[in-house]
Amino acid sequence: MKKLIALFAVSAVASTSAVAGIALSGSASVSYDDNGTKAASKSYDADLSVVGTAGSTTVTIGADVDGASFATSSAVMATTIGPVTVSADLHDEISLATTTTGGGQNYESTDTSIAVSLDVPIGDATIGLNDAGDVTMSGTFSGVTITHTGGGTDTTTGSASIAGMDISITNEAGASTWSMATTVSGVSLTLTDAQLITAAFGLAGNTMTVSAVPAVASASSTFTAYGVTAVDKYSTVAISRSLTSGATLSATYSTKDDSLTLKAAVAF
Repeated sequence: MKKLIALFAVSAVASTSAVAGIALSGSASVSYDDNGTKAASKSYDADLSVVGTAGSTTVTIGADVDGASFATSSAVMATTIGPVTVSADLHDEISLATTTTGGGQNYESTDTSIAVSLDVPIGDATIGLNDAGDVTMSGTFSGVTITHTGGGTDTTTGSASIAGMDISITNEAGASTWSMATTVSGVSLTLTDAQLITAAFGLAGNTMTVSAVPAVASASSTFTAYGVTAVDKYSTVAISRSLTSGATLSATYSTKDDSLTLKAAVAF
């Protein structure tokens, strides 16, 4: 009997230790969209995330649980060995149908992968190297953070906070983008080079966000960017309120299609 009690005690300790290294989180939402002049629609979403940690190694598994069956959406294992970080994508997505409408065969490629990177601090800067041959140098000097990645496409990013304004500038293969954000009289304003303007104001848990979205011209896809569809400029107004129940209610009106979307969401 004593041996049996001791066995249960050891089992309980082992279980407690295992649970302590696991973090569970998730989110769920339901939306109703009147779709303007079109027929109204409803949508649902529920996701779970499990993170297991053992020392400097983590495994993160994501899943969509609002469908007919439990579906894995991501699975990543990462570990560090000194300055070396190894990250393995364990999830093989099924992105192609096995047959075409004409009966031909489509071959699904395996998209699992392993990435290895090296980060070495040198003074106030850090130099990184990944298995694709990209070299990244980053550091903060006099309040300005600079990051440069050299490889197939050179990218340089600079960011700084000056007189209460957050500024970020990115140059990728000669093309520059920028954004500026500041708060004036309790209103958070954001402006980008694409002429996107966003204003958010209100108290914590009860906010309104007004956005002016610029027109977008259509463009074909390239090796480094996906194609975009032409869209006329439009505006949105979103009101969000946090409830004592832990859920958040939001209402979003868009002039793009004269639609009003109501959404209830919760995260845990």
